[in-house]
Amino acid sequence: MPSEDPHSLSLLEGLHSTPARRYLSAEPIPDDVVRALLDAAVRGPSGGNTQRWAWIVVRDAEVKRQIADWYREGWERSYGSRREQILASDDPQGMSAATFRAAEHLANHLEEAPVWIFPVLLGAARSANPRLGSSIYGAVQHLMLAARAYGIGATLTTLYAAHEDDVRRLLHLPDDALTMALIPLGYPARGRWSQPRRRPLDEVVFFERYE
Repeated sequence: MPSEDPHSLSLLEGLHSTPARRYLSAEPIPDDVVRALLDAAVRGPSGGNTQRWAWIVVRDAEVKRQIADWYREGWERSYGSRREQILASDDPQGMSAATFRAAEHLANHLEEAPVWIFPVLLGAARSANPRLGSSIYGAVQHLMLAARAYGIGATLTTLYAAHEDDVRRLLHLPDDALTMALIPLGYPARGRWSQPRRRPLDEVVFFERYE
């Protein structure tokens, strides 16, 4: 359900309670809310403040259907073909069964999410810069935190990426543009806002040098 007051969520509460939400309802998201999310996104960091980005809002069912098919190819190649192995694994550092099932659900129902956002970097298609995403992923997190304030679930995914050229043509992007992710948005259909599970700080934080 939509949040009654998106301004009531504190910054730290939002930071600590914005997990990936992959079970999304088909309930429409109002245009003014989508605009509010994007207005928050573009306040995010941009290298040199050049803002060489574009944000593509996709609602068209046929466009979604085609990209969802490509996405499912990527899902099957990366995860679906190893379904039983992943679900049977007891590796604490691996993907949990719950996460796998949620990601599998998203792959099978991706086009049902009412709004998709593609963050795009212009002039990036031929770049070899490994830090290229630093000019947009901070803004993507702004988008997802704003969605959290409105009670809207989101996740960042790139499993369609083997068809980047096809997606570029389908979205009428310039030849030098690069989609940096797909963010499906929707009011959560199941699950709850909770703190994502993370390794303890003492396992991942080091002072002065890596030990």
